[in-house]
Amino acid sequence: MEWMAILLFISIILILLLGYPVAFSLAGTSLIFSFIGIASGSFEQAFLTGLPNRIYGIMTNTTLLAVPLFIFMGITLEKSHIAEDLLDSLSNLFWRFKGSLGIAVTMIGMLLAASTGIVGATVVTMGLLALPTMLNKGYSAEISTGTICAAGTLGQIIPPSIVLVMLGDVISSSYQYAQLTQGNFAPRTVSVGDLFAGALLPGICLVVLYLLYISVVGIFKPNMVPHKPQQKPTNQNIKKMLTSLFAPLFLIFSVLGSILLGFATPTEAAGIGASGALIISSMKGTLTYFKLTEVMQSTVKISSMIFFILIGASIFSLVFRGFGGDEIIREFLLNLPGDKFFAILVVMAAIFLLGFVLDFIEITFVVVPIIAPILLMMDIDPIWLGIMIAINLQTSFLTPPFGFALFYLRGVAPESIKTQQIYRGVMPFVAIQILMLIILSIFPALVTWLPNYIYN
Repeated sequence: MEWMAILLFISIILILLLGYPVAFSLAGTSLIFSFIGIASGSFEQAFLTGLPNRIYGIMTNTTLLAVPLFIFMGITLEKSHIAEDLLDSLSNLFWRFKGSLGIAVTMIGMLLAASTGIVGATVVTMGLLALPTMLNKGYSAEISTGTICAAGTLGQIIPPSIVLVMLGDVISSSYQYAQLTQGNFAPRTVSVGDLFAGALLPGICLVVLYLLYISVVGIFKPNMVPHKPQQKPTNQNIKKMLTSLFAPLFLIFSVLGSILLGFATPTEAAGIGASGALIISSMKGTLTYFKLTEVMQSTVKISSMIFFILIGASIFSLVFRGFGGDEIIREFLLNLPGDKFFAILVVMAAIFLLGFVLDFIEITFVVVPIIAPILLMMDIDPIWLGIMIAINLQTSFLTPPFGFALFYLRGVAPESIKTQQIYRGVMPFVAIQILMLIILSIFPALVTWLPNYIYN
């Protein structure tokens, strides 16, 4: 029975690598294996009776309603072209600093991450706007492409993040399952708001590390990041900068503040964000019937993809457990030398390596539900574990050959930019993300302090 679980996991990985749709690959392969298992007597048919309840649970999960709302907010803001104004304003703000344009791109990535949370939109937008400007100003292709890709992926960790919403639901279910397995029939819960609070300081630290790297390159390798003295911004420029910053910052504080201060649930805050995005777009004069229709269609397509994957992953998880796969992984992790530290190290390394071939949605819904309950049974803080996984998943957007941020930028970059240059450009930022994981493993309070301060 147990070897069927391993074969199921390997088969799904191979099928995904062949490019078949994720949701149908997960559900179809799992059901085929379950039927083979029933025929051979290695799988209990009773496990499949739990499928309707699982699917109904996904349909009635109010937390997951935040996903389409945040997607709607992000696409609306992306269509309102706020990035253009921000690039011009922030490059003027940091006119004194070496690498001012790189700093501006990183800061815009942070702001767009906190207001849209959509990696593809951010990378494509900044690739179209900032990349030609950076190249014209003498920035090397490596530092330009690396900065844009890394800044675009900040939407993975800086709240409100769609990844954190999905991870929050998975971690919450895993945490309750772990406690029930240990005999605690009044389990504590973990909310998406907890993950938002836990991700705030690590997200800011990651931005600071990016900025330090760009500044250091500007000092020691000025040929890669040339600094040409600019004129001090005029009062008119400062006014324009403040005007362009006000709307996205107000929206960010409204959404994130309402969650952290307990005024709204993540789903309610997502509704606030969607409404605010419509207001901002209307004020900028970009809210037309055609664009609204386009935004709504894109939201439905992306949301449908995510929820179909979630249903497929739920079927896979059920069949995998039916074959005893969770017991295999549990025994493997528990028998590792070095107790829970080595177990976490192995899991993080596995997620990092899987990020080379799978995207974050597949890892979130396929891998995390398998390993999270086992790690949480080792008395690992669920918020800390969720943020560690989120930052690790962030690297999957940058790691060659299948990093989606690389694909997005490759699609809009000029032909003079070689793919190898993009790969070389992102490597330092991947190293920074790994460094961030090491820092959080040494100082877990960077994750746990704020949630404990707010909610306790």
